[in-house]
Amino acid sequence: MTHITGEQPGTGASPGGRDPLRGSAEYDLRALFGESTAVFASLAGPAHMVEAANAAFFAAIGGGARARTGVPLGQLVPELADQGFLARLDRVYRTGERHVDRASRIVLGAGPDVREAVFDFTYEPRLDAGGNVAGVRIIGVQITQLVQARRLTAEHRVLLEQIARQAPLTQVLEGMAHAIEELSPDEVLVSVLLADEDGRHLRHGAAPSLPGFYNAAIDGIATGEGVGSCGTAAHRRAPVVVTDIATDPFWDDFRDLAERARLAACWSTPILARDGSLLGTFAMYHRTPRAPQEADLALARVFADTAALAIERHRTEAARRAAEAKEKAARDDLAFLLEASTRLTTGLGGDPTGTLRRLAVLCASRLAPLCTVDVVEAGRIRRIATAAPTPGQESLLAAHIPVYDADDDAVSRVLASGLSEVARRTPTGPGPWSDLDVTGYLCVPLLDRDRAFGALTVLTTGDDTFDGHTVALAEELARRAAAAALHARQYTQRVALARDLQAGLLLPEVPPLPHAQVATYYHPAGEGLDVGGDFYDVFPLDHGTWAFLLGDVCGRGATAATATALVRHTARAVAPLLPGPVAVVRAVNKALLDSPRGHGTGFVTLVYGHLVPEADGGLRITLVRAGHTLPLHVTEDRGVRAVECEGSLLGITPDPHLDAHALRLRPAESLVLYTDGLTEVRNADGEQFGEERLAHALATGHHTTPRGVVDTLVQAVRAFTGDTGIDDDQAALVLTATAPGRPPAA
Repeated sequence: MTHITGEQPGTGASPGGRDPLRGSAEYDLRALFGESTAVFASLAGPAHMVEAANAAFFAAIGGGARARTGVPLGQLVPELADQGFLARLDRVYRTGERHVDRASRIVLGAGPDVREAVFDFTYEPRLDAGGNVAGVRIIGVQITQLVQARRLTAEHRVLLEQIARQAPLTQVLEGMAHAIEELSPDEVLVSVLLADEDGRHLRHGAAPSLPGFYNAAIDGIATGEGVGSCGTAAHRRAPVVVTDIATDPFWDDFRDLAERARLAACWSTPILARDGSLLGTFAMYHRTPRAPQEADLALARVFADTAALAIERHRTEAARRAAEAKEKAARDDLAFLLEASTRLTTGLGGDPTGTLRRLAVLCASRLAPLCTVDVVEAGRIRRIATAAPTPGQESLLAAHIPVYDADDDAVSRVLASGLSEVARRTPTGPGPWSDLDVTGYLCVPLLDRDRAFGALTVLTTGDDTFDGHTVALAEELARRAAAAALHARQYTQRVALARDLQAGLLLPEVPPLPHAQVATYYHPAGEGLDVGGDFYDVFPLDHGTWAFLLGDVCGRGATAATATALVRHTARAVAPLLPGPVAVVRAVNKALLDSPRGHGTGFVTLVYGHLVPEADGGLRITLVRAGHTLPLHVTEDRGVRAVECEGSLLGITPDPHLDAHALRLRPAESLVLYTDGLTEVRNADGEQFGEERLAHALATGHHTTPRGVVDTLVQAVRAFTGDTGIDDDQAALVLTATAPGRPPAA
């Protein structure tokens, strides 16, 4: 029996014995995913005797007594025999043929120390001086962390998306429990208990794999010292690990229940709010006694934080709904707020002034017969909206403009103070109050954070008066309208910024090339709010040579823009100084690898090449393809063939595999470069457009210029997708050789 409370010993500690990052998000991610390691072992003879191995190999198989040579691998690591590992070694030894295993899952250790690891393995025969197989060499790269990272990232993203869209708390917590149970290499059962508001009891939240009778039995348990793992963790506000329920005193009152549910170990982590208050507990149960690894505890902390976010979001939303329900019961105004909010937020991509004009109409229909909306522009007040029962009354309101900084004007005072002002009398200062029969007013600021950028004024006539309910409703409506107007303005600014930034990252206009015509195409995905990752460029080099490129950066937004700029500017800077396309692409790859982590999204696909016009009007082209879609060579008779050229992604490895490919375009022949946004679009049935349809469109289209080639592609894609829209940016670059004497054109 073992109690573990709080933090556990780990690696990378400071000289004082404690890692300064421990407990941070960065530490938890490092504990979960670690770093990839390379293992090596040299085996001899048919028994696969371990002659030599690196430290990483011995660490991978368990270290300790296993860290020795002169022992057959099957004896050193007996669990490998039932996993086909030794059989693969036998085959390599027997045939002398190299063998590669990708993402090979290996179970190592036994009992409570068993663990699963994932490797990329290469098995190579070792030959003696006579050319006979003398043994096998094992080279492997452990990718366990990478596999887990991908799975965890995907599951975590789904949970965060559910929280963001305010999915039901039970759905979020059960999804989290299922995710952890699937991510864990051993059988684990997850439970989330929710704390009462006073933090004295824990209620069932989610435990999809635990028996129903067990969940019912612990629903409502008290928080306190010795009340199981969860009650104790909630009481201490610190993790509590029980490695053996059968002998642990914390489980004295629950041991029979745990035995009936076949539970042998329980690790519980408190779920705490940002202010330190208790939200619940997150528990991981096991069928056999077991102590956690650092990665287990890090996983618990990561998902406990996620659960805290979900629970806090749920509590906040629940409180808001309760307040709204109470308000509706008091004065039946929430229905109006919901309708008003819908109308205010309609068309946020348009003019923010339209939102505030709708605000005036809404207020005049519900709060009071007369309404105005004023905003501050360049130190002056501008009346942008009025609403009244008759055109004459509306004209009177529109003709009156408050004076900024006037002490006797309600609008001016509200703009200065940022506080609402209400009175059962006519407003102070000049105005058409008598002609409009005004008997009271309410002036509410429109706030951008704590600064008033405008004011909503509603005016009563006759015997109408403003009560507290009306004031609260007007303030809530003004808050929503201000937010909607600001969002509309930000949307417009963001679209303009993305458009301007994208324009700066693309070739502003295609330069004229000798003996060639060039056409380009770019279409962003979505609503144009983010900078896309597709790019192209054409620029001159020395001695009549021209460079061209087209590529795709992983991701969108600012990081994609950074990587795009880095690729284009690096290529332009180094191309005149390096001997050919391969060297230029390698320089681009180095620039990507050397860039700070925050300055890019990881990897880039690219086609880069040089073209030289020939006297007969053709084009001599040398290109490099780095993980990009295959370029297409379109002949004069509409023949279409892929330009086969192998090459690796950029930004991944310092020594990517790159080959230069040479081809010649005769007059009227074209080279078509495109991004996968064109081929991977889907129709309403979910079917991809694909390379075959793209090649067919080029082969059957009626085009004689590069612009015609682009139009053919775009029309074919649009006909295929219909109204489904696109999920990825689309770009294309078409180079067409021209006959001698024909002027260049785009």
